[in-house]
Amino acid sequence: MFFLRRTETRRTAMSQAAQSTPDEQPLFSMGFLLRTMAVIAVLAVLTVAISIAGRWFGRHISLAGNTDSTSEITLTIGRDTVKLPENAIRFPSQRHEGAAERVDLYLAWPDMRGYGKDNHLRFDDVAQSSGLIFLQIAQSTMSRDMSGRLEPIYSHLIEGPSEAFRDRLTLHRLRADAGYGDEVLLTAPVKGEPDYVVRCILPSTPDKAASGDCQRDIKVGKDLSVLYRFSSNHLDDWEHIDAAIRTFVEARLMNRSATGP
Repeated sequence: MFFLRRTETRRTAMSQAAQSTPDEQPLFSMGFLLRTMAVIAVLAVLTVAISIAGRWFGRHISLAGNTDSTSEITLTIGRDTVKLPENAIRFPSQRHEGAAERVDLYLAWPDMRGYGKDNHLRFDDVAQSSGLIFLQIAQSTMSRDMSGRLEPIYSHLIEGPSEAFRDRLTLHRLRADAGYGDEVLLTAPVKGEPDYVVRCILPSTPDKAASGDCQRDIKVGKDLSVLYRFSSNHLDDWEHIDAAIRTFVEARLMNRSATGP
């Protein structure tokens, strides 16, 4: 009996000790820790991806269709092949090699360079766009360029007396029914060459000049027509602009044939 009581007493004490001892199970299970680490890893990957994508997206938004790549693209337009720097091609859809109906360019004047990190404001800021020259190169659809059309076409559309303008230019007003709106014709003699001819919408004051309110076209290569537009604020440079554009295109012709008359 004494032994049974002693045994019972011991069992009761052990039971009470077990009830009073706190549960020594780990606070976080291994499965929970693994799931937490996986979530942290995914969030880290997403953070890096968002950072990279943000930089890429931000760069492309800031470029707004421009590129500072100077890689050359070879285009065949009609009977001519021309190699042009990518950053001089205005529209992204035209920056691919092969046959093309036309290509549109923009160049900073007077250095005749395309978009770059050092001159990007001249392309991005509308207020500075008057410092750009816009070109469109296409296969010629007319036998004569603008200078060649002076005598057979434009001379019959001029009305009223001619006026001395500036920088050796002469201003001619066009008939209202000629279809040229507010444009006027400006001409200048060129030694050993046909007269220089350009059409312009002249602003009332120089500060109201648009980035492309003067336009002229010339023939280059075998069969290319180069239509270019520039601000009337640069009319004092008309001779240099004309020569620079011809040189720019001819230097990039792969066939390098002499420009026709």
